[in-house]
Formats: sequence, C-alpha cells, structure tokens
Amino acid sequence: MYQRLSKLLLSNSFFLFGSRGTGKSTLLRELMKGKKPLWLDLLDEETARNFLLRPGLIDELAPQKSHQWVVIDEVQRVPSLLNHVHRLIETRKLRFALTGSSARKLKRGAANLLAGRAFLNHLHPLTHLELGTDFSLETVLQWGSLPKALSGKTSEERRAFLSSYASVYLKEEIREEQLVRKIEPFIRFLEIAAQMNGEILNYSKIARDSGNDSKAVERYFEILNDTLVGFFLPPFHRSIRKRQTQKSKFYFFDLGVKRAIEGTLRIPIEKRTSQYGKAFEHFIFLECLRLNDYLRKDYKFSYFRTKDDLEVDLIIERPGEKTVLLEVKSTNRVDTTEVSRLSPLQKDMNCHLWFASQEQNPRRVGKSEILPWRVVLERLFPL
Repeated sequence: MYQRLSKLLLSNSFFLFGSRGTGKSTLLRELMKGKKPLWLDLLDEETARNFLLRPGLIDELAPQKSHQWVVIDEVQRVPSLLNHVHRLIETRKLRFALTGSSARKLKRGAANLLAGRAFLNHLHPLTHLELGTDFSLETVLQWGSLPKALSGKTSEERRAFLSSYASVYLKEEIREEQLVRKIEPFIRFLEIAAQMNGEILNYSKIARDSGNDSKAVERYFEILNDTLVGFFLPPFHRSIRKRQTQKSKFYFFDLGVKRAIEGTLRIPIEKRTSQYGKAFEHFIFLECLRLNDYLRKDYKFSYFRTKDDLEVDLIIERPGEKTVLLEVKSTNRVDTTEVSRLSPLQKDMNCHLWFASQEQNPRRVGKSEILPWRVVLERLFPL
C-alpha cells in the first residue's frame, strides 16, 4: 500500500469524499487498525436496503461508549442516516468516518452535512509523490493513476480494469441513482465530453455532436462534477461576478478513466504529438488540484484567455503570495518565443510567469522561468 498524502485527523468525525477506486476504504482500514469500529458498507445491497427502510437501525448497532468509531462507506446511498449520525455525535460522543463518491444525492436530498461537526477531506488517484520511485510519467499519461489500474501487470489487465470502471460508473452512479431519465443520450454525451477534456465548454456544440439539447448537456456536466468524475476550471477575472458568467473548462479526474470513456485505451500516447501535450497538461492540472487538497493550501485555480486568443493554461492565486501564471509545455526545450508572447501579461498582472516543462534544468528568460515540472510542483507545494 502506498503512503497517502491525505492527512485525516482522528480527533474528530470526518467525511472522506473521492471517486470510486481511489482507495478510501483501504485507507480507512489502515487508519482504523486496533480501533475495532462498527463498519457499515452501503455498497452492499442488503445493508443499504435495510437502512433505507429503517435508518434508525444505526441507533441499535452503534457503540454505547464515547469516542468509539463508526465507519459508513458510501453514505450518499442513504442520506437520511446523517440525521442519526448528527444525533449520535451529540448524545453518545461517537466518532464517524463517512465516505462518499457523490455529493449530488446529498445535495439533492438536502442531507444533514453535520454543520461542521465532521471535517471535510478528499481522496484522489495517486500523485507522483505518493507513487515515489514507482512513478512513471509515460505510464500515468497512458493509464492514469487509480491504484488498481497501476497494479495491473500487463496492458491487457489495465485496459480491462479501466473499461470495466467506465461501464460500472454508468451503471452504479448514473442508472441506479436515476440521475438521468435515459442513459443512452448521456452515454453519447460522455464520449464527446471526454474528447473535449480541457477545452473551453461550448454546450451548444457538444449538444449537436451528442444529439442532446444544450440544457441537458449543462446538467450532465453538473452530474459529472457532483459525482466527482471531473472538475470545472473557471476563467480568470478579477471580478468574481464576471468569472461566473464566462465559460469554464472541464477536466476528468483521472487520465486513464478519461481515455476509457472516449475509447482510446488501445492507442498509445506518443511524444511530440498533440495528444501527448494535452495529456501532460491534464496531468499537471490534476497534480496541482490533488496537492492543493492534501496540503490545504486554499489556492484558487483558473485559466486565462484574451479576445485575441492569448491563453495561459493555469492561473494559481495563492493567499499571501504572488499569483502564478503557469503555462504547460511537454517539450524538452521550450521555445523562447512562447515566453516573449506571454511576458506582457506578467508585467501587467505583477505576477510570476512559469513554464512547466520536461527540461532538465531551470533557466530564466527575462523575468520568466522555464522549469522542470517537478520543480514547479515543489515550489507550489513544499512538504
């Protein structure tokens, strides 16, 4: 088992949200060794059905002594349980570890989110730091970094897992929770959405390509966001109001799952291709998102694009520190004309301009810096 960066404080009850397969249950089993918690697995159909019919059953099963632990796996399947959890925290001083792979059902059901009585944590696929010496950039770009995908010994095993993951997601998260009325239009949308990963969202175009209407497409993206299958990257603007009215980008939570959904797992990602460059940009964004969560940096991420198509991949606003304009280049040698093209933005915004690349050594071009991608992440997220 890899040492995870998520720091779960056991002095208090907590939520642990993350997509299926990120290792939530594995992490909790490790943390709960010797504590003998009551463990309720709501992925088990009989267990979930029993608590749906009678959520008060937890009162009878829960420990009587204070500070003992109860683990509820995939709590979004029975949101009404959270009212009983709230009361048991107050009356019996019990501690709860609550995992979930979807916030949608909790939001939709106006579930009791315990009003600060439970800390909020997230678990993501493995980062390059967690993988340590097992990390391979080429492997992660091809297969993503879900633990089970990387544990596959052959390409066929990894491909089989990711293909199954994509279909299980459709079955369990969408069909069974009845998030959409008809699954076929959603499946068509999903493949197009994967192909548009990292692009500025054009709901009308995606609607035409997938045979849906634009309102349905907008709702489908919200479903992906709420079920933790992807994340919006908003446009940068100093006005919060204007950020909310411009078009966002959307990134899937894992490179391998994204490739499984779009059906390209059998196509190798080769260097010096546009696919490689897009995958590398996706990888850097996901590493930033994950490390920001784990290290609780509270950075805000956005992208920047002018009317004349001058674009910066990632704007990183850091409380108490200079904002970073981060441009991602998968090349081993960044063209200095790219730097000069963006340098005026650095001056206008009084911020850092960094290029995350595969160059071996840091170098300066004027006031801008071209850096190995690991150095960028080390500067942003020092341990």
